[in-house]
Amino acid sequence: MAFWILKTDTDVYPFDQLEREGHTVWDGVTNALALKHIRSMAEGDSALIYHSGQGKELVGLARISGDPYPDPNHDDPKVAVVEVAAGRRLPKAVTLSAVKADPRFADLGLVRMSRLSVIPVPDDQWRMLLAMGGLDKVSS
Repeated sequence: MAFWILKTDTDVYPFDQLEREGHTVWDGVTNALALKHIRSMAEGDSALIYHSGQGKELVGLARISGDPYPDPNHDDPKVAVVEVAAGRRLPKAVTLSAVKADPRFADLGLVRMSRLSVIPVPDDQWRMLLAMGGLDKVSS
């Protein structure tokens, strides 16, 4: 199982909407590295949903509920999407400033490559982020 951060703008697709709908197709990603990460995902992986723009914080958990596949709305087969299912909201949002203030996250993509929309998270950092969000379990 792998762990990810999926970034979204609150005015485009907030976590509240994912909670209401229960699941979605995670699309709209065009950056080559972010697409490489999407193609590396597998059903059962876990993700933290990050609100960029307003808030700049990790707000909830999600699960990758299907393997990646080519985006049916694009002619380019390299453009991939995944199915994402809502998990639980974090009891406490984890702000970007709190992550940046902790030297244990200096190499996390959220800190190093702030514009990347799909970010892999190493196991140890995943557990630390969950703890900062008020959870001590690894699953969504």
